[in-house]
Amino acid sequence: MFVCYNFYYTVKTICTVLLFTAGQKGGVIMEKRTYLCIDLKSFYASVECVERGLDPMTTNLVVADLERSEKTICLAITPAMKALGISNRCRVFEIPKHVKYIAAVPRMQLYIDYAAEIYSIYLKYIAREDIHVYSIDEAFMDVTDYLALYDMSARDLGKTILNEIYETLGIRATCGIGTNLYLTKVALDITAKHAGDFIGELDEQSYCETLWNHRPLTDFWRIGAGTSRKLERYGIYTMGDIAKTDEDLLYHLFGIDAELLIDHSWGREPVTIADIKSYRAQSNCLSSGQVLACSYSFEEGRLIVKEMADLLCLDLVEKGLVTKSITLHVGYDNRLDMAPAHGTISLDDETSADILLVPAVEKLYERIVQPSLTIKRINLTFNHVVPEEFHQYNFFTDAESLEKNRKIQKAVLSIKNKYGKNAILKGMNLEEHATTRERNAQIGGHRSGIET
Repeated sequence: MFVCYNFYYTVKTICTVLLFTAGQKGGVIMEKRTYLCIDLKSFYASVECVERGLDPMTTNLVVADLERSEKTICLAITPAMKALGISNRCRVFEIPKHVKYIAAVPRMQLYIDYAAEIYSIYLKYIAREDIHVYSIDEAFMDVTDYLALYDMSARDLGKTILNEIYETLGIRATCGIGTNLYLTKVALDITAKHAGDFIGELDEQSYCETLWNHRPLTDFWRIGAGTSRKLERYGIYTMGDIAKTDEDLLYHLFGIDAELLIDHSWGREPVTIADIKSYRAQSNCLSSGQVLACSYSFEEGRLIVKEMADLLCLDLVEKGLVTKSITLHVGYDNRLDMAPAHGTISLDDETSADILLVPAVEKLYERIVQPSLTIKRINLTFNHVVPEEFHQYNFFTDAESLEKNRKIQKAVLSIKNKYGKNAILKGMNLEEHATTRERNAQIGGHRSGIET
């Protein structure tokens, strides 16, 4: 079990790992708690509407970078477009031609700034240790100890927070209320959508009474299309069906994940926000990935891999980490019959030096990638990263060269942090098919909206 340092991976991973790998708490009677989960409706699209003085409930707007291609996935669409039956994560070409809409270029830094302001509103009511930010537009809160303090019901507290978000920033939100984290999320995803005040509330009894026959199963948290199809082959279509199914069959089909399905079919979930806050990963990694805008040849792919490795080395230095294990995963373009290239390489010693890690990544790339095939996706991971203070050079290490390299990396970081990520570049970053300059102007693979 591990957690990556990469922000856009960790933003959901810690909660997911705990919620779905933790076992039941040994028969201990759990204290009854009350949670809120607040979701910002069509967040990116709502921010763009607010910035334009428009109402997202009546305005047709999509957040998408149309310069990429018409196959670009819309990051968000307004509720007004959802009301027309358009899917939230549709591609641009899937929007009906007769629908007129505003196309907003993604501005990820702006959305982060809005999210930070909304988080500050949460902090007016709930202490930091009782809040878990699940994603940029969604947060869980343990409000158990606050209801008596404010002399409010959970619903009243939820309404108060939702109203302040709207009055302060113009962003509408929905709220789920539950007696555990799972029920809170389901109340948000399923029940709140059909409530006049956009607030849903569930406990184990009401969950079984109202949602045991709900379809489709994919509406429930953590049940994907693959799981749903596998269950349907055995005549299992609802949470009630899962609850009544022989557990041995479920364990045969899903292994340890059957525990998740069984518990959730009854509305049970033992993990708390306190558990999430106290969780510490046994092993950590640092990763980077990208989907290329077009097909890349073997040599062009080599350049991208070297760029990614170089940036990850700077991340290691900035975070004070070192590694000796590298994993590379390369997906080919439109070759369903060809498995992705995948491999790992180990170094003799832990390091953050680009003069050691970049050549190692290049060697791994040459070993595992088919030169005759074109490339579309690349993921690079530095495994088992550890703090550099625990590292010692071995007898054969050229410590002087590595220390000189480290000073250069530190200087590069200092310049980038002061003048922008593109203030200093390497020659390879200026080659025709390089992507570093463009990616430096992005957050999470999308335009940041700020100059680098």
